[in-house]
Parts: sequence; C-alpha cells; structure tokens
Amino acid sequence: MKVDCYPISLLPRQSRLFLDYTSSHDPIAPFFASTPWSTSWANDIPQQDPTHRSALADLLLEQNNRWFDGSGASPDKTQANIERLRHGAGAVLAGQQVALFGGPLFTLLKAATIIRRARDSNAVPIFWLASEDHDLAEADHVILPARHALHTLRLNLAGAPSAPGVGTMGWNLDPPPASKPGVPAELARGGGKPVGNLPLGPNIAAVLDRAAELIGGTPEFDLLTAAYTPTATFTSAFARLLAATFADYGLVVIDASTRAFHALGAPVLRQAITDASALESALHQRDQLLAERGYHSQVLVAPGSSLLFLIDEATGARQPLRRKNGSWLAGKNQHTTADLLAILDTAPERLSPNALLRPVFQDFLLPTQAIIGGPAEIAYYAQNQVLYQAILGRTIPVLPRLTATLIEPALAKILDQYQLTLEDILTTHPDELAHRLGARSLPIEGKRRLSAAGNALDDELDALLAWTESLDPALARAAQVSASKMRYQMNRLRRLAANDQLQRDSSIRRHVDTLSFNLFPDRHPQERTIGGIAYLARYGLELLATLVDQATQDCPGHKAIWL
Repeated sequence: MKVDCYPISLLPRQSRLFLDYTSSHDPIAPFFASTPWSTSWANDIPQQDPTHRSALADLLLEQNNRWFDGSGASPDKTQANIERLRHGAGAVLAGQQVALFGGPLFTLLKAATIIRRARDSNAVPIFWLASEDHDLAEADHVILPARHALHTLRLNLAGAPSAPGVGTMGWNLDPPPASKPGVPAELARGGGKPVGNLPLGPNIAAVLDRAAELIGGTPEFDLLTAAYTPTATFTSAFARLLAATFADYGLVVIDASTRAFHALGAPVLRQAITDASALESALHQRDQLLAERGYHSQVLVAPGSSLLFLIDEATGARQPLRRKNGSWLAGKNQHTTADLLAILDTAPERLSPNALLRPVFQDFLLPTQAIIGGPAEIAYYAQNQVLYQAILGRTIPVLPRLTATLIEPALAKILDQYQLTLEDILTTHPDELAHRLGARSLPIEGKRRLSAAGNALDDELDALLAWTESLDPALARAAQVSASKMRYQMNRLRRLAANDQLQRDSSIRRHVDTLSFNLFPDRHPQERTIGGIAYLARYGLELLATLVDQATQDCPGHKAIWL
C-alpha cells in the first residue's frame, strides 16, 4: 500500500495554535502537557477510587450490552475491556457529535486512532458520544459520493420544508436548514433540545432507501440499517453503528448524558456551580495569555457566563446558564445557587457541561491517559487547561488523530494518468488545474510552436528593453509597459490554446471534477465532508485494519492513503 505524508499545513483553515502544536517537539507551556510525539503518557494511569471504577464499569456494561443488542456483533472484547477498566486499566479517548449515519470520515479516523494508541499502551479505547449538543443542523445530514457528484441526504424532522430524505447533488452542497429561507432557527436546531435524545422517526426509512441506492448492497451497509430505525434516537443509532463496526477491536462506547453518569460526575458539576466566579476569572486570564501569544480562544467567555447548561424540565430545551446579581438565569427563568445544587442532587442529568467543561467532566469519570482530537478540538485544550488544573489538579495529554485522504483505485489511475499528487488537488482550484492539464495535453507541435514563440518574444523584448534603458529612462518605462502588454497577450494565447484543448478533450475537465469531488469536495478536506459509511460500504471492515495500522505517530501531518 502506498502512503504519502504531507505537512498538516497543507490543509486549509488551520489555526496558528494547532500548527505550532504540531511542529513543536516540546510542549507549548502552559497550554499543553504533550506534543504529537509524546510517549510518557502511556505509563501514566490515573488513580481512581475502586468504588468509582466499579460503578463506572457497571454503567458501561449495561450501556454497551444495549448497543450490541440485535446488532449481530459480539460484545465479548468490549466486555473484557470494561472489566479491565474495573480492575485498574487506563483509557485512550476521543469524542464526537452523534451525527447521521456516523458522520464524516473523521469519525472512523478518530476511532482508529484511539484503538491504535490504546493497543500501543495497553489501555482501553473509549469513544465518547457528545449527545448533549443541541445543534441539529450539524448532525441531521450525511454527504455521500456517487459517480461525478456528491449527494446530501438530510433527515427532515417534523416541520422541515423538503421531502423526507431527499438531498441535492452537485458541487454546491446543501446548506443547513438554518440558512434556508422560511426555516425557523429553532426548528433547524431541534427546538434547542439535545440532539442525542431526538427520535429518528419514520422519515429515516426514505433516507436509508436513498443511501441504499448510492452505497447499499453490502454487509457493512446492513449495519447501518440495523442501527438506524424509526424508534432509535440519534444517540442509540450512532452508538449501535459504532459498536458493531468496531466490535472486533473492543471499542467501548459511552453516552454520559444519563442520570447515573451525571450523578457519578456530580463533583465536577458541583464545582462549576460553587466556584463559577473563580473559574470564569481563570478562563479570562487564559484568554488574555493566548491573545498575548498571538493565538485566539475557541470559546468566547462572556462576563457572567458559566460552564453549564440547564435542561428545561418542561420543554427539554438546553439553555445556557448565566450569572447576574448573585442569581442564575436560564432563558427567562431565575434560579439561586441552592436551586441548582438541589437539581444536581435530584436530577443531575438536567445540568449539562458546555464545550469547555465537558472534557473535564469526561476525564473525571474515566481514567483517561490521553485524549485524541482533531485540529479544532486540540485548540480547546489550550483554553480549558486551567479548568483541568482547578478541578482535577492535572492536565491530560492531548494527541492528534489520524488525518487522512483516502485515494481509491479509480482516482489513483486518474492521478497517475496526469502525474498529479494530492497536493496538486488541495492547493489548485479545479479551473486552474483543468487549464494546466489542458496545456499539458496540447499536441507536441502546438507546444513546440507556442514555446518557440514565447522564448523568441522574451529574447527580443529583453534586448529591446536593455537598448531603451541605455537611451532614456522615460523611453525605457514606456517600453516596459509595452513589453508587459505583449507578454500578457502571449500568455493569453497560451490560455486560449489550453481552453481549446479542453473543449476538444472533455475528459480532462471531467477527470478534474471527479478528483475534486472525491478528494477535496467543495474545497474542504474529504475527511470532514464525505460520510465514512461510504468507504466502509465499499471496502468492508478490512478498511478499519488499514486505518488502525496507519494511525501511528510516524506522520503528525496529513496522510494520503492509496487504497
């Protein structure tokens, strides 16, 4: 198998903080306790009270047995890993929002990375489901490739304007409902309720039918249909698919949104209430330090904000808690600190940690040795490191996940045909690339004549400009302007010749579009756009072994994996 390693900076829109983190062999203090090459974490297992570990293991066993129920996969290796947690093993962990059909390819890349890092350190791989997030527009769709187009399949819950499961195809991907005219933001975001609890409903059948037309007919696709049923929720479907897919690797899947898990993690939630002012102050100081170092914060910490959401008892909406004049506000409702502590005692699942507190909550619950994250996630840890120190008294090493573009055999043939690399696709606009290939494919005689004319023009103009410079500066300036126009016209002739060749050979543009659709769709990385289930359906569970093998520390950049 061919694998190319590129600098992570090849991918667009990377933060300076993440680029500095990936390029440094020393931790960027005080933001990070590790680098992509760190290995000391493998021997540093957090100590937890045996009673806590036992309660954690009981909850994980109950939950994971439920994920496997009816999936056709064996839970034996997962159960064995949970028992290892009970008796003192550490964990390597990653998390992800519970998106439709498992979400983009990077879900598989995250799971593969924690499995590989856990294997190398004799730890347990755990996948955390971010089920309490309330942004439905980020989770209700999947993008699948077919032929020369991308198809956006969206699960339209009650009240959405378009037909169930129907998406559009082509270069411009469907925008989320919130950006479509006539769709209320509240509807697009599931009424503000945690996405994980939302039932898929009857419309999921139409989405599955459309997905079957694009990628169906394989045992791996059957895992999808078994998980995504009308009675399932976003969380249960995502968990069942993930657990069955990685059953042979003993992956443990956790949904910590339940009352039992929140009760087990109550000390973190309690401190977020009682020490809210001090924690906010620490975050403001960290934000100032990040700014002084030339970095930006991932989360805006406004005055009076908190680290918690409150789930409304009547509507189920997830509302941010704010502090004002000694009280706590959630929407239009006002609460005292005593009120929140009482809720924590009786219904702890109603208190939901925000993006900065959630990792701390997770690493209180779990004996986490290392966290695996993508570029944006890793940047969060530079900000919430102060929360780790204040609440847990330690900082968790954070390591980059495998980031990769999968190059399928048909695409590899096109790349080889035109002698292109992944870098060419990622750094060159399709129009420019098609023009370049058109120029390359000109008949030899045409290339020779254009080259001869261009070289002769350059030689004559250089001599002419030197002569005018010797006569008069004003004349030389006029000659420079004229020469520039002549060279422009020569380049225009080259472009016209290349465009003519593109019209004569339409396969060039078709091949460029095929490469762009599949490797850099809509000028975004493949791993963040195309659903991982598409590759799983095409290449089977053997693909997982490839990803696990490639999820090593040898390339902290971006890999091109030729399948």
